[in-house]
Amino acid sequence: MANEARPCPCDIGDRFEYGGLGHEVQVEHIKAYVCKPSASTEKAVVVIQDIFGWQLPNTRYMVDMLAANGYIAICPDFFVGKEPWNPSDDWSTFGEWLKTRDARKIDQEADVVLRYLKQQCSAKKIGVVGFCWGGIVVHHLMMKYPELKAGVSVYGIIGDSDDRYNLLKPTFFIFGEKDDVIPLDQVTLLEQKLKQHCKVDYRVKTYPGQTHGFVHRRREDINPQDKPYIEEARKDMISWLNKYI
Repeated sequence: MANEARPCPCDIGDRFEYGGLGHEVQVEHIKAYVCKPSASTEKAVVVIQDIFGWQLPNTRYMVDMLAANGYIAICPDFFVGKEPWNPSDDWSTFGEWLKTRDARKIDQEADVVLRYLKQQCSAKKIGVVGFCWGGIVVHHLMMKYPELKAGVSVYGIIGDSDDRYNLLKPTFFIFGEKDDVIPLDQVTLLEQKLKQHCKVDYRVKTYPGQTHGFVHRRREDINPQDKPYIEEARKDMISWLNKYI
């Protein structure tokens, strides 16, 4: 999945110095970060963390960006209190770490969060966005939860099993051309399989020259060469949600 010479399968990139505009809440057995738009709305987006956890400032920045675009946005702790991956952790232990954080065994948490959005926030139209580990979760949810109106999977590792392509609602897949974690041949195969099996709208887009984490773990102000692609991907993400939610 990653270059073994690197100490971590995902480079944390540029950690944002960002406090957040929202607040933390307790949703049954899960902690979550929530940010709401200034005007009332029935539209909501669940933002799903990467391996660095729900408290990563970069992910909260994305939550706040979605709220600024008119959505109730929530980032729950899908690790449910378990420690997120730390860039200083020993990469050789990553496989064991990941076994206790299965991206396809989060239905109980998803049910809790959807119930909260419907009952406590009066949300009627809900979408989902996920980064890295969270991108895998999005792919899983979009095959299982027809109530989700739209999904955006941002550089989520692609499974190759035959049941990965029967999406229930429109799903957008974002990848970076230079992603060490997800080879381009996997992206090509995903497109081919979706074309064969998928019966709803989907889009697969690869952004030139971009590496894993570019949408939410890279600061455009200190990476001027990447700024157009970072901004384009974020705009594309929001446009997809706006189209279907």
